[in-house]
Amino acid sequence: MSMKTTRRELLWNTVRWGAVAGLTAPAGLAAARESPSARLNIGIIGAGGRGAANAQEVARENIAALCDVDAQRLAQAAAQYPQARQYADWRKLLDQKDLDAVVVSTADHTHAFASVWAMNRGLSVYCEKPLAHSVYEARVMQEKYLANKDRLATQMGTQMHATDNYRRVVELIQSGAIGPVREVHVWCGRKGLADGARPPDEHPVPAHLDWDLWLGPAPFRPYHPSYLPGCMTWEQWWDFGNGCLGDMGSHLIDLPFWALALRDPLTVSAAGAPLRAETYPEWLTVCWEHPARGSLSPLKLYWYDGVKRPESPPGHDLNQWGIGVLFIGDAGMLLADYDRWILLPEAKFKDFQPPQPRIPQSPGHYQEWLHAAKTGADTLCNFDYSGKLIEHNLLGVVAFRAQSQLAWDPASLTATNCPPAASLIRREVRAGWTLDG
Repeated sequence: MSMKTTRRELLWNTVRWGAVAGLTAPAGLAAARESPSARLNIGIIGAGGRGAANAQEVARENIAALCDVDAQRLAQAAAQYPQARQYADWRKLLDQKDLDAVVVSTADHTHAFASVWAMNRGLSVYCEKPLAHSVYEARVMQEKYLANKDRLATQMGTQMHATDNYRRVVELIQSGAIGPVREVHVWCGRKGLADGARPPDEHPVPAHLDWDLWLGPAPFRPYHPSYLPGCMTWEQWWDFGNGCLGDMGSHLIDLPFWALALRDPLTVSAAGAPLRAETYPEWLTVCWEHPARGSLSPLKLYWYDGVKRPESPPGHDLNQWGIGVLFIGDAGMLLADYDRWILLPEAKFKDFQPPQPRIPQSPGHYQEWLHAAKTGADTLCNFDYSGKLIEHNLLGVVAFRAQSQLAWDPASLTATNCPPAASLIRREVRAGWTLDG
């Protein structure tokens, strides 16, 4: 047994023994978490851009390894964390034997690959959203976490899940403030590319960029600066991302998914701007039809992006809301975004008293994961919950690209009425790459 495993199991078991005995964790454990010997050794996979911000959030631990395919960004990160070993290939980083955990902040099409490989090595994983690039990858992430949850902790980077505002909205919906909810409308005003054609010209690969490693499991294509940098650039291309729904849907659909205990839809349909071979459309709308869940009513969940919005409720112009969620219940409506919520109609709810908070305040989205990695506690956005959320969302992309409503069978991971959807549910991987490595 490695020293790494021994230390993690000691921390986890100390908390579990305390729970079994009906006691709080010993004061010595709290002190140990703050000592250098209790710090996690963390590898940062994707060290620039979003990865740099994520690294700062966990920097109180020991940043033991850094990986980036961009040598300039890797050098910038190494200057901040000089003790860390450096890599261009995340597969080699995962061979470093002293790691306890990794933070994955690569492009979407390598999220699941790096995360699954890490879980196979017993490492706790914090992965940026969306958790995966395909429905199949999202399912593998769920299954891999569930098979290993007794030895590692996971969290998807949906920081809004940790906010007080989201918690209060969940409590309002679950307490029945607006009655049974039968419709939810979710939107984001971000638009797809106006010109979605593949660039016809070729450019030399910058000397500091390993383009082949950046492509990873995606089909080979010549380098072009229109693909990089930044998520709002490469996520528009089907080979690398799933546009606004893949990205912002992770944050926004998370709210009704949590509040209404959603899992697998019955059907999924989509419409949008003209379908393009290479890129996400300029706008997209999706409808997921969900069954009853225990005492909860069947419902339809709708997504809108680009210029599209649901019908505005009286007194509120949703065109003025760049993002939002509108719950429609039998006894009223609830309109929310990241920072606010409004019960409608306002005259009806002017004297309404919200329920007492029951969902505890989060210690912070990153801190929740770090604590879980040390102690075996759970996280709210673990890969079972977040993997199902991303599986659900990406079915909207599949329905649009297949140009068909999907009758969804989650057990077999198939659209039973649409055989052509199979190649979109599970994408082909470039030779030399494997998801479950």
